[in-house]
Amino acid sequence: MYDSRGVGAFAGRWASAVALGAALLITGCSSSDGKGEEPEAGAGITQQPKEADPFWVNPDGTAAQQVAALEKAGKETEARQIRKIAEQPVAEWISPENPREQTRGFTEAADRAGRTALLVLYNIPHRDCGQYSQGGAADGDAYRAFVDDVAQGIGDRPATVILEPDAVLHLVDGCTPEEYHEERYDLLKGAVTKLKALKNTKVYLDAGNAGWGDPDQIFEPLRWAGVDRADGFSVNVSNFYSTEDSIAYGKKLSAKIGGKPFVIDTSRNGNGPYTGGAADERWCNPPGRALGETPTVKTADPLVDAYLWVKRPGESDGECKGGPKAGQWWPEYALKLARAGG
Repeated sequence: MYDSRGVGAFAGRWASAVALGAALLITGCSSSDGKGEEPEAGAGITQQPKEADPFWVNPDGTAAQQVAALEKAGKETEARQIRKIAEQPVAEWISPENPREQTRGFTEAADRAGRTALLVLYNIPHRDCGQYSQGGAADGDAYRAFVDDVAQGIGDRPATVILEPDAVLHLVDGCTPEEYHEERYDLLKGAVTKLKALKNTKVYLDAGNAGWGDPDQIFEPLRWAGVDRADGFSVNVSNFYSTEDSIAYGKKLSAKIGGKPFVIDTSRNGNGPYTGGAADERWCNPPGRALGETPTVKTADPLVDAYLWVKRPGESDGECKGGPKAGQWWPEYALKLARAGG
């Protein structure tokens, strides 16, 4: 069985995402010092150099909180390892609870720091075909309202959006029932159009990964879903395929859709994919994995717009291999990823 999986629901952290977005709005706790740098707070997390990595580092993200707790406990060695995660920009997955408030909080904090917010929308109806990350909006109207709220939350502030991991892929691989296909194409195209109408928002429609199948199977569905209107597409979200394999997959796909550029999730691909255990769950909390290339827009390849950490390293893929629910922080796994990542 090919590997079309790899996306965690992040439901376990949605409540905290809502709270954090609200906190950022109310307190302005991520305001900059006027030079585009965050003030030291908690774990003392600051921004990466803008010329190499324009995306916002959340100074109060889960990994940063873990660093602060470890340092307080005197566990300096572990804290240094988790800091490898905390110091990099990772995507904020927007939940369906108060999406406007969340998105506004993240984009305002990023804008104050002189950076771009990296956001993920993962709320398509009938999401994940009843697996660990099942759920999504109740229906098409609920999804359109969700996207409208996100757009209003972003406004004119800079944002890059990864749109609906696996949504097109599951239309192709047989996971999503045929009866939902027409609506999903309409919803994705509508989301691309709505978000691209914003002044400073880039949109990358998700296009699966190097291990699921052949680009010939997905390029037309991507067009039906509106990729021609998007800035490009994303590959390897929440998965482990090497950057080299992801570039090869992306280039084959790009050649079939007008030379569109793409971004690669390198968050956990440092050791490539796991090849042991049951084939249908190799994507879920695999052992022996490592952090991949750190996020950057300097990829040395004109078709690759960026290496991004879309999946949040250290958060579980689901209740497999001893992991907690999808999206929950798993300190032991985070530490292993960081140590293996060099």
